[in-house]
Amino acid sequence: MKSLFILLVLFLFSCEEKYNGIIKDEPAENFCLTGWREGKEKEVCLEDFRGKVVLMFFGYTHCPDVCPTALQVLKKTVELLKPEERKRVQVLFVSVDPERDKPEIAQKYAEFFDPSFIGVTGPHEKLRKITKAYFAFYRKADQGSGNNYLVDHTAYIYLIDPSGKLKLIYPSRKQKPELIAEDVRKVLR
Repeated sequence: MKSLFILLVLFLFSCEEKYNGIIKDEPAENFCLTGWREGKEKEVCLEDFRGKVVLMFFGYTHCPDVCPTALQVLKKTVELLKPEERKRVQVLFVSVDPERDKPEIAQKYAEFFDPSFIGVTGPHEKLRKITKAYFAFYRKADQGSGNNYLVDHTAYIYLIDPSGKLKLIYPSRKQKPELIAEDVRKVLR
């Protein structure tokens, strides 16, 4: 009987889907921020993308290295997908620097990497609540002079599945386009 139980447990674990990111598998906190479409500000909510995989990144447009690298990873990830898969994926760039990154600027930055990417931002009160819900943080690091400052921020890529669950988190060491694309395909099945 004991060996039957062990075989059953091993069978169940072998049937479990393997992912490349860190599995969270919990409801994603819905939020609404301000985006830019057709020449004007527009409210963009996470739930607007229900039915799609959302790949989300918190950053800012003046970021010297981490943000462009992560968005380049997301660009390459999307390029690895088949056209029918791409239609079911949305990349969302959330700027945590609303003083410099107005909605139009966040959108243009996101579009620089891919025309389908969406950039949004909002007031710090909302951003703090959202980043907390996603186990992220941000803060001005270097006050510099005027608008010349850096922002420390979490460098995770988040995968939210079509049902609205925060399925996976990719820390920097796991941000490889091939691996993320593989997970997107599994989640889209």
